[in-house]
Amino acid sequence: MKLVSRHIDKHGAGHVTLRPEDDEDMWHLYNLIAEGDEVRSAAIRRVQRISATGSTESHRIRLNLTIRVTRIEFFSASAPGGAATSQDASDVDTSSSNSLASLHITGRVIAENEHVKMGAFHTLDVEANRDVRIEKADGWDSVAISRVDEAIIPGRGAEVGAVVCGEGVAAFCLLSQHMTLVTHRISVNIPRKAASSGASQHDKGLQKFYQTLFDAFLRHIPYANAGLRAIVIASPGWVRDSVYDFLIAEAGRQGLKPLQRALKEKCLKVHINSPHVHSLVEVLKSPEVASQLKETKFAREGMMLDRFFKMLGTDEMRAWYGPDHVCLAADRGAIGTLLISDNLFRSSEAAVRKRYVSLVEAVQSKGGEVLIFSSMHESGQRKLFSFKLVYAL
Repeated sequence: MKLVSRHIDKHGAGHVTLRPEDDEDMWHLYNLIAEGDEVRSAAIRRVQRISATGSTESHRIRLNLTIRVTRIEFFSASAPGGAATSQDASDVDTSSSNSLASLHITGRVIAENEHVKMGAFHTLDVEANRDVRIEKADGWDSVAISRVDEAIIPGRGAEVGAVVCGEGVAAFCLLSQHMTLVTHRISVNIPRKAASSGASQHDKGLQKFYQTLFDAFLRHIPYANAGLRAIVIASPGWVRDSVYDFLIAEAGRQGLKPLQRALKEKCLKVHINSPHVHSLVEVLKSPEVASQLKETKFAREGMMLDRFFKMLGTDEMRAWYGPDHVCLAADRGAIGTLLISDNLFRSSEAAVRKRYVSLVEAVQSKGGEVLIFSSMHESGQRKLFSFKLVYAL
């Protein structure tokens, strides 16, 4: 995210202009913009004109519109998007999500424009590298300002590339500080071993699966990126070892020395119970991955969440949960670490948002640590955390 301009006074009034560049930037904007805020960005709108003869002409024009937000929608690229492309359609199915996440902001036009009437509804479709000016209805609070400061840090990006696979299936994932993106999926039909001919067909199916996985790995895992801390190959059973051996062998055969070096230096093989994306929670909790990523934001979050549940079982008076109990603990200055979901700051009710902003500020003012979990990251999607939304240690 690029910071184009920032004008906020000591009372929190003012505006910020940001330029999103990738999916994670769209997620930051989604968390920054709330109902009632004023947003200005470029838009394309269909305009009708009546000529002197009475005929009507309709054409699309590009203009800048300012709206007061009534609804905001975020669509993640982590869901498989677009039509699936296939290679030998009966055996191989691949699907990918290369497009950016989309952000749609709906509201009434509040600034005069010669082409659009005041009060007319319009939906701004936010795109990458397009400036967005935000003015908060209730002023910029500490949580919103810290979100801006975090979003504009240069050098952010995927910190972990993961291949979650089983026999014949694989999902390629990128984990950043705030998001888990499923960039690609493959499914290859592998015949079961039957009679004498069954073994050869099974081996051919495995070979096709490995080759398809290798080609997808080159396209969807940024192994040469210096910011990528680890490459994880996770699977039940033996699949991860076979996949790793094939990647190393094929990289050597094709003379891809950067890939060979990246696999040897960064690759971790992790056991999981099922070859599905939700098993990334197991990956993040595994000791080998935790030691490699101990300084990352989501590793710290996962560690503290596990600590909370352990303390809940051994010393429940030191582990509080639920809004009322946590706010009571904050009033008494008893919170060392606050775990809170970013869902709470997107509430449509201003009073609810202010309540949790005040909670965060109260904990920080007394020297406590605040961890804001992203609901788009595996660490923030765990079932129990999504249920309670706010915990305190």
